[in-house]
Amino acid sequence: MTGTLAETEARLADLATTRKVIAELTPAGSDPEPDQANTTYQAIVNAFNHNPDQEFRARELHELLGMPIDEASVNVTRARLGRLLRQGFLTQPGRGRYQKRT
Repeated sequence: MTGTLAETEARLADLATTRKVIAELTPAGSDPEPDQANTTYQAIVNAFNHNPDQEFRARELHELLGMPIDEASVNVTRARLGRLLRQGFLTQPGRGRYQKRT
């Protein structure tokens, strides 16, 4: 499992580097806005990477990341956390709690 996580993190780093290279090669003025969903996923993943031993609830993540805490927004984050759980990046140590898989 640790090997898979390391491979995934390395792949994410490669993708970030690729994105920077493409942005540098793209003519000025044609740079599209970053996809909001991708930047939100990255913010969530970064929060777990910086706090690998901490458990979070969706609302706590919103507060940590300065995101809106209305119910609809938090529900979207719950769905994102569920996807990260199914992908093996997170574990669920308790109901509604998520933690980085180690």
